[in-house]
Amino acid sequence: MEKVSGAGAAAGSSARPPPMPQLDDFPFEGKKAVKNPFVPIGALVTAGVLTAGLVSFRYGNSRLGQKLMRARVVAQGVTVALMVGSTYYYGDQIKLFKKESTP
Repeated sequence: MEKVSGAGAAAGSSARPPPMPQLDDFPFEGKKAVKNPFVPIGALVTAGVLTAGLVSFRYGNSRLGQKLMRARVVAQGVTVALMVGSTYYYGDQIKLFKKESTP
């Protein structure tokens, strides 16, 4: 009697893979980055400065690493300020839209 391996059994089966999800399945996909592109840019800058600071600490350049850690704090603060500001700005727009659309 022959044993059928898992790969051979799967190749011979006629089961279809699940359908790919459509964009309508993800209603909020990509909309936040379009509204305020500075938040993801700020997050990337923060991550980049953090990485550069950690690398400089690794190679023994503690003075440069300390400056980069301070720059990371500034970049992180700017990113958080952008997040709060965009929430406040778009929150007001949503309130105005709801007031206009109610009968």
